[in-house]
Amino acid sequence: MTPEERETLIEEATTAWRPERLDGSLGPHPSFADLDDAGRREAYARTRSLRAMEAALDPDGLSTTAHAVLDRIRSASTRT
Repeated sequence: MTPEERETLIEEATTAWRPERLDGSLGPHPSFADLDDAGRREAYARTRSLRAMEAALDPDGLSTTAHAVLDRIRSASTRT
C-alpha cells in the first residue's frame, strides 16, 4: 500500500458515516478493516481529535457523530 492509499483509508475511516446493517445496527467503516494495526491506531487518534474539534465548533457542543446518533434516535422515535 502506498502512503497515499493509506492516507485515503485513514481519512475515510475518520468520517462519522457508518454503514447500516440489515438489522438497522451500524457497522465499522469498511476502510478501517483495510488498515494495519498502526493505521487503525492513527485513524482512532485522528477521530478523537476531529470529534473534539467538531464539538468545540458546534453551538450545542456536539460532534458529527453525536448529531448522527441523535438523528437516528429521533427518527426511530417517530416510527414507533
